[in-house]
Amino acid sequence: MSSVVETVTSLVTPIVEQRNFELVEVEFVKEGKSWFLRVFIDKEGGIDIEECAWVSEQLSEKLDSLNPDPIPQAYFLEVSSPGAERPLKKEADYHKALGEYIHISLYQSVNDEKQFEGFLESFDENELTLRVRIKTREKQLTFERSNIAKARLAIQF
Repeated sequence: MSSVVETVTSLVTPIVEQRNFELVEVEFVKEGKSWFLRVFIDKEGGIDIEECAWVSEQLSEKLDSLNPDPIPQAYFLEVSSPGAERPLKKEADYHKALGEYIHISLYQSVNDEKQFEGFLESFDENELTLRVRIKTREKQLTFERSNIAKARLAIQF
């Protein structure tokens, strides 16, 4: 984890906890020539734009008051909801997603595929089981957690 992400996480955590929001993720990434500091927050029932703006204002004030500046380059601050396809990062995220339709991307292919979508049937610290549809049949597939590069909620079409 970069020092920027660690610093921002420590600054924003008490802000979101003050309103009983959940800090989903903090990322600091370069896209093209610009840097983006993204803070994803959520709460039961969803987060709205006014709540995102409030967190953004509070965090901006804290960042501006630090000397030396922990982020010397210019950047854009974005505070938002993780959206309908929220990433699954923490164990609590997986617990909430049990029975839900999710998407996983793998480091190493399984059956010549690196991406799968299905219903999260179960998981533990070592494995994750999805109920997937292959052509006209449903099948349970189990994946090693160490092989999962990314996991997120998915919208089923």
